[in-house]
Amino acid sequence: MAIETSSFDVHHNVADHFAWVRTALALQRTLMAAVRTSVSLIGFGFTVAQFFEKLRSDIPEAIRVGPDVSRLLGLILIGSGVISLMIFTWQYRAAMNYLRSGDFGSIAVKARPLHKPSYLVALAVILIGIAAFLSVYLRV
Repeated sequence: MAIETSSFDVHHNVADHFAWVRTALALQRTLMAAVRTSVSLIGFGFTVAQFFEKLRSDIPEAIRVGPDVSRLLGLILIGSGVISLMIFTWQYRAAMNYLRSGDFGSIAVKARPLHKPSYLVALAVILIGIAAFLSVYLRV
């Protein structure tokens, strides 16, 4: 039977604990950067779809040509913003679970309120993105 050894030297001291905190906060900053990117994608997609929809409605029906590409582009941008944020939020959760388990569990911050605001912001942006997608899709 093989004995599994740890690949990390985790010491129960202040330096390692604060290194853990810095790593957790770096993950949180990265999640907030993903939120910022998603907000940009969702906002730009919504703007493109709405702007060109308004522009298209001002053109007489007889001279309109081609499919509604701007609406499709807007939907793609909004969808990519929402999906990318969902994926990154899942990755953030997996990374935080990793940092809280195994060898790192002994130096981890035991209380969980550090990441709750990040989740709330990510969830709010996801819900706003879904609402924007439905608005453009249903032409509301």
